[in-house]
Amino acid sequence: MATILYRLGRFSYRSRRLVGLIWLAVVVAVGVAAATLSDSTSDSFSIPGTESQEAFDLLGERFPEMDLNGASARVVFQTPEGETVQEPENRQTVEAVLEEIAAGPQVARIDSPFDTGLVSEDGTIALAEVTYTVEFYDVVDLDDEARDVLHDAADTGRDAGLTVELGGPVLEEQPEISSELIGLAIAALVLIITFGSLLAAGMPLVTGVTGVTIGIAAITAGTAFLDLGTTTPILATMLGLAVGIDYALFIMSRYRHELAIRHDGAEAAGRALGTAGSAVVFAGLTVMIALSGLSVVGIPILTEMGLAAALTVGIAVVIALTLLPALLGFAGRRVLSTRIPGLKVRDPEDDSRPTMGRRWASFVVRRPVAVLTVAVVGLGVLALPVTDLRLGFPDEGTYPEHTTQRQAYDLTAEGFGPGFNGPLLVVADMNDVSAPEQAAEDLHATLSGLDNVQMAAPPQFNQAGDTAVFSVVPLTGPDHEDTEQLVNTIRSDVNAQADQAGAELSVTGSTAVFIDFNDKMGDALLPYLSVVVGLSFILLMIVFRSIIVPLKAALGFLLTIAATFGALVAVFQWGWLTGLLGLQETGSVISLLPIFIIGVVFGLAMDYEVFLVTRMREEYVHGAAPTSAVTVGFQHGARVVAAAAIIMISVFGGFILGDVSDIVQIGFALAVAIAFDAFIVRMTIVPSVLALVGARAWWLPRWLDRLLPNVDVEGERLARYLQAQERSPDTTEVR
Repeated sequence: MATILYRLGRFSYRSRRLVGLIWLAVVVAVGVAAATLSDSTSDSFSIPGTESQEAFDLLGERFPEMDLNGASARVVFQTPEGETVQEPENRQTVEAVLEEIAAGPQVARIDSPFDTGLVSEDGTIALAEVTYTVEFYDVVDLDDEARDVLHDAADTGRDAGLTVELGGPVLEEQPEISSELIGLAIAALVLIITFGSLLAAGMPLVTGVTGVTIGIAAITAGTAFLDLGTTTPILATMLGLAVGIDYALFIMSRYRHELAIRHDGAEAAGRALGTAGSAVVFAGLTVMIALSGLSVVGIPILTEMGLAAALTVGIAVVIALTLLPALLGFAGRRVLSTRIPGLKVRDPEDDSRPTMGRRWASFVVRRPVAVLTVAVVGLGVLALPVTDLRLGFPDEGTYPEHTTQRQAYDLTAEGFGPGFNGPLLVVADMNDVSAPEQAAEDLHATLSGLDNVQMAAPPQFNQAGDTAVFSVVPLTGPDHEDTEQLVNTIRSDVNAQADQAGAELSVTGSTAVFIDFNDKMGDALLPYLSVVVGLSFILLMIVFRSIIVPLKAALGFLLTIAATFGALVAVFQWGWLTGLLGLQETGSVISLLPIFIIGVVFGLAMDYEVFLVTRMREEYVHGAAPTSAVTVGFQHGARVVAAAAIIMISVFGGFILGDVSDIVQIGFALAVAIAFDAFIVRMTIVPSVLALVGARAWWLPRWLDRLLPNVDVEGERLARYLQAQERSPDTTEVR
């Protein structure tokens, strides 16, 4: 592979105009396709094979009049102390607010609290529901004017003296690009410091943005043929940008080294791709395996996000291998120049003087046991809170306290009980019941008498009379353990009673959906880990011709994940450092995170493993002693790995600045995981373990060595090829 990439690098450098025109044509083509083929997206959230999804589908079939798909908003009114909403002036204000909302666009129906009876016992809090003509999974199609009218009407009620707060899906704001821009700005600063050159720093940014642009445009064009959600490009943007910059950074660093030792530009580009490019290919494949593995979970939205992100990472790899050498051809030796005052241009892999990376590696290999012990124990201590991990699902109760959604949630809990924020829908299929009304009354009595039930509404039959729906309000909130136990009780004990009468009982609603989602994620975790870690282990074994190195990489990753979730528990569940970090305590970690973070971080962790250890193996294969190979290889790779990690942390850390709790948790988890993995696991534990095992790190049984393909990621065959070329320019074969 190294020889093939060497030739590709030389070709792209020399044929830079052709390569540049091809990529320009690709950008134009996907841009035109996105503009002409793009169709509407859908944010439908389904969990195939779960009881809550089956019940929801049954309701859609048997109860079309319920309009379960309509996007909605909740308007919560609270009167000043000593007043009630029934007083003429307050009632008039409530009605005026609702009339103002009704006059807005896309409003299908408004349920007034005076019609539904949704007024608290003390008369101080009232709820109104607004249903819009757009479906809840297409809430992005709601006109901005409709949202503006909603907020303006709330201000009308506030001006009249009432407290008016808003909640519901239509209040959800679309992610802004500010976080990505912050990450890009920090990435640009890191690249300038790393290379000391504006031109050199700009190339990874150009290739990274180009890859993301092509990937997102391709996904947009794909909406014409596939039912894709609006959230599908989020992961693709986040990862495509980060890895696109990182891959270009590694190749760029090697190119500058080759150029600095007086190779001409084409030769430097070829050698950079033949060495660092090989690591990029296998690092990209590892990330793509981890992302594609999200399809194992069986949840469509995760499958879409994973495959879309894998596509974008693949594009980033191809761009780094072709477009970047072409850009280097246009730049020539100017990538070694600098116009930044105070920054010196130096060969990034100069061995003539010690660097901070060299000094750190020397310290680690001299005291490997002590360093390894401190690092492992430190991560172990950080992982201790994980024993208290509680998975939940973000709702408006996890929003920052200053938001109107959180205040509406709290007012609802205050006036009607915590369970009113997540009522259960119990669906009874009475198709085979001889006396459906009597069976429904019996079920209603049973549901009303259950522990932790605040109220159970009387059964509501559909027009055919073969399906009944009960609304059950728990005493506890949606994310409380007792609420989950209530759902399990209905699905077991009450369902057994229904079965005796010939009815089929199921539970749905947002709370039940979240419970099923948690179970689905838990069931998928082991198969997902098996697929991702297994395939990646084989891939790393092929790359490093070793059993110990892939094993060490996997065990180090487990330490990273444990410490990451320990940090999540400490911050978001226990509230540690929330004030200092400006974060909001949520009481639980979103259930999406385990598989999501495992998939993303595993791929990125293996990136650093490949880039760092490849340089060590390259030194070892070329004749260095095991300890010397670790030290020299670390010096060559540490600077760019550290820069890449800081860029990743910056891109992901920008998402912590938002108000949406799930995005904040994802950004925090990714940033912390990259910090732990890059600086503690890969740059501390890895060299200490390799120093301890010595040459045994590169041992592979002979029978296995014969079975595995030799991809020459360390460039051994390339070195022989170049030597043969120097002896005879016509030599093209590597023996």
